[in-house]
This record gives sequence, C-alpha cells and structure tokens, in this order.
Amino acid sequence: MINNNHNFHYCFYFYIILIYYVIFLTICQYYFLFYLISVIFIVRIITKMKKRRERTTRIINELLLESAIGIHELSSMLGVSEMTVRRDLKKLEEENIIRLVHGVAILNPTSRPGETGKHYHITEEESVRAEEKKRIGRRAADLLEPNDIIIVDSGSTTNYLASSIPTDQSITLLCFALNILIEAHRKPKCKIVFAGGYLHEDTLMFESSEGTSLIKRFRATKAFISASGIDLTLGVTCSNSYEIEAKEASIQSAKKRILLADSSKFGKIRSAYFADLKDFNTIVTDTGIDAEYADAITSMGIELIVT
Repeated sequence: MINNNHNFHYCFYFYIILIYYVIFLTICQYYFLFYLISVIFIVRIITKMKKRRERTTRIINELLLESAIGIHELSSMLGVSEMTVRRDLKKLEEENIIRLVHGVAILNPTSRPGETGKHYHITEEESVRAEEKKRIGRRAADLLEPNDIIIVDSGSTTNYLASSIPTDQSITLLCFALNILIEAHRKPKCKIVFAGGYLHEDTLMFESSEGTSLIKRFRATKAFISASGIDLTLGVTCSNSYEIEAKEASIQSAKKRILLADSSKFGKIRSAYFADLKDFNTIVTDTGIDAEYADAITSMGIELIVT
C-alpha cells in the first residue's frame, strides 16, 4: 500500500513537471517567434532607410550635374515608381535641399554642398561626390605599408580611407574624429591612439589642447590630411578655425604628408589656412582635377595620384 502511494506521488509530480515543461516550451516558442518577427521587422526598416538614403544621395548628385530633373526621368533612372520618387523629393524639399516646380526637381542654391554660406556637416558632405571620395580613399589605402604608423585627419574623404584599410593590415593609427575612430575599430590588426576633447558635431572632430599636444608628441610614417579648399596662391584651407592646430600638428609629426581631396576642392578658398601645397609629398585626387592645378603640382615636385 505504501509503495502504491509512493508510485502515485511520483506519477503526480512527474505529470506536474511535464505540464510545467510543456508550458515553458510553449512560452519560449512564443518569445522566439516574437523575437524573430522583431528582427525581421527591424532589418526591413533599416534596409528601407538605406535604400532611401542611396536614392536621395543619387538624386542630389544628379542635380549637382543637371540644373533640373523631372520626376518621370528620376523614376526611370532609379528604377522605382514615380510615387516613391515623389516621397523622396518631398523629404528633400522639407529639408530645404531641393525645390519642386511643376513636377521638376531643382537643387536649392542655398543648400549646394561646398558653396559659401552653407553650414558644413560631415554626414551631408559624405554623400557629395561619394564615388570620387571612395576611389580616393581606396587608392590612399594602397599607399599603406606593413607596420606603418599613420595619422588620419577628420573629414569625409579620410573616412573612406579608414574604411578601406585592409583587415589584415598591421598598423598603428592616431585619429581625433569619431567617424575615423569607428572605422579604425573595425580593423582587428589596427592599434588605435585617440586624441580626445570637445566633440564638434558638424565635423565629428574632437578638439582639446591635450589632444593637440598628443599629436605634436606623436611620430608617424604617414599623415593623411583632408581639406575644404586648395588654391595655388593662398594655400590649403579648411572651413573651421578649430581644425587648424590638429592639422598643423599632424603635418609636423609625419615623415610623409599625403593630401586627400576630390577635384571640386581645387580653386576654392576657405577661411582657415593651415598649410601650403609644398608642405605635402603626395596628393591623391580624382580625374576631374583641372590641368592648371595638375601641372602646377607636378612642377613643385609633388607626387600627384589621380584615380
């Protein structure tokens, strides 16, 4: 009789545990299903946002070349419906980048990237002449050698250099901009030295006297420098005075100084001077560079790499 009672208790507990286990598995399944649906939903949103950004970037780049483009033409060019193009243009119009006149998109003159009067912001600047900057960044990365010690300046073109560093490249990299730091951190064999300070939101550059002192004490085989304007007489300039000290210190601390600039920067002058052309050993640019500048650069004995 006692054994029967024991068996009954064992069976009872067994079924209770089994029921709890089944309930637990059911809940886990629902949680997993919810998690899976959430991940799919988030991925779809991110993909949609990325595609929209690619479309709007191309629209802006095309409008930089053409004075005006119709919605039907943009629809054929982008391979999407006219409704999708209208939504993209409406967003750009809300941001005061374009104007829509009778179904035709016109770039707002006050928002034209690189023109005087437009407030610089690196996230917008990265989309301007993006293909040229990518080619410049990749070509600059080809100049890297094993165990190089480099300084990478803030900027949109130097960002493409940082992203183009091979993952198996052993280098030491000093930087002082958030976007460069993020790209460098993705390279497993890259040793990072970071000069911090106050973050400037427009350029993502960190600035401080301590950071500048660190750059001055640092010694590098190569420095990759960006610029907003290059003029044969008035030299190499940038848009913000707070950039000057870090750029000057980077140039002074490197054995080889390499200027990365797309062809639109030549012939432009910005308010903050930091170097002369002769301060650089190499200039990497795209095929759009004016012959006058190409001849002047090579006559100075500067290596000109056109990509």
